[in-house]
Amino acid sequence: MNRVEQPSLLEQTVSTTSSIPKPSITLLNAIAIIVGIVIGAGIFETPSLVATNMTSWGAVLQVWLLGGLVSLIGALCYAELATSYPHVGGNYFYLQRAFGQSIATLFAWARMTVIQTGSIALLAFVFGDYASQLAPLGPYSPSLYAALAIALLTALNILGLRQGTLTQNWLAVAQVLGLLLVILIGFMVAPVLAAAPPSTESGSGSWGLALVFVLLSYGGWNEAAYISAEIKHPHQNIVRSLLWSLGIITALYFLINLAYLRGLGLEGMAASTAIAADLLRQTVGEPGAVIISLIVVISTLGSINATIFTGARTNYALGQDVPRFRFLGRWETRPSSPTAGYMLQALISLALVILGTVTRNGFETMVDYTAPIFWFFFLFSTLSLMVLRVQEPHRLRPFRVPLYPVLPILFCMVCGYLLYSSIVYTGIGALVGVAVVALGIPFLQWHRPRLPRS
Repeated sequence: MNRVEQPSLLEQTVSTTSSIPKPSITLLNAIAIIVGIVIGAGIFETPSLVATNMTSWGAVLQVWLLGGLVSLIGALCYAELATSYPHVGGNYFYLQRAFGQSIATLFAWARMTVIQTGSIALLAFVFGDYASQLAPLGPYSPSLYAALAIALLTALNILGLRQGTLTQNWLAVAQVLGLLLVILIGFMVAPVLAAAPPSTESGSGSWGLALVFVLLSYGGWNEAAYISAEIKHPHQNIVRSLLWSLGIITALYFLINLAYLRGLGLEGMAASTAIAADLLRQTVGEPGAVIISLIVVISTLGSINATIFTGARTNYALGQDVPRFRFLGRWETRPSSPTAGYMLQALISLALVILGTVTRNGFETMVDYTAPIFWFFFLFSTLSLMVLRVQEPHRLRPFRVPLYPVLPILFCMVCGYLLYSSIVYTGIGALVGVAVVALGIPFLQWHRPRLPRS
């Protein structure tokens, strides 16, 4: 029998000790959050790796546009889920309705211990690396800066929604202005290099591997699902925020790669280990290294803040449904925030900073740690769209994916390929991430939802 218009466990349960999230995030706030998450360190790291796998200027620009198109397809799928099921738990709630509480609980555990906290630690290490170039704090400077960023930004979000969103708005503006500065320098100052194809050693022509790096840079737009219960006029603004955000991001990524090509050429891009710094160093001299360090510091701060902001929402949803995590299911009215979720998230992220410090390879370790688990649950979340279409055909869906089921199936295929790639191309960090998620399996047997699903 089809389940029609089932209320969520959160909707069924009225807590006597906490408030519930209120619609208070504007369209502009939502765009700032999404842009802030996506435009992080990736665009300053991955273009050189993409160039290594391409054989012409046109191929480089096309693969970045393709990444934007793939992200748009995924965003359309998520827009249907988020408008049909606006819930603070995001993917957690979709998986709960489509596959049951056990899979949802495992996802919440994975997001709490690997996906979101690993992303926070990854970004914090990038922030620490670049901040240390400006003002080093000793042999453990990157780790100290990473821990400081996590602690301070978590505290800002705990102070309340207004402080968190205001901080994010300004950081997102700074991110975009920083990228525009690099683009302008690339177009106005840098010489136009010959567009001749690179030597065989410079480009392998591997579109698949290049797309892996491109989609890493586009990653994060799906976090819009976690603010769907707090955004004003969700039926319109969720779709608008995704489309506006991805349009802005795709345009910026295309232009900054064109700027890199103009200033460094394809061979120069492929050979660079700090591509934006090399572009500014070539055009404005050594002060360019300081400028780019400031830009990356600002960009990563924006990404860390946005990732912290959305990450605690799943912890809150888990606490609402699973008694063993009840302490996470409190939403403080003043300030309006899931305080316990923020604090636990910060503690786990700080523990991962320590892990990255011990391995002395923080950024790479966190990439390996998060990637396979991220794409595994991304695949299941997209599958939940098709499952829910069958299970709940009469559900009000303010937005429907065009060309259904072609686009969801296509995006599932992309997720499956990236899951395969993340296992093949990552190191021991991936095994650690899988092991940590496996530790959450006992909760599948122990949990008892507070109220049965109707």
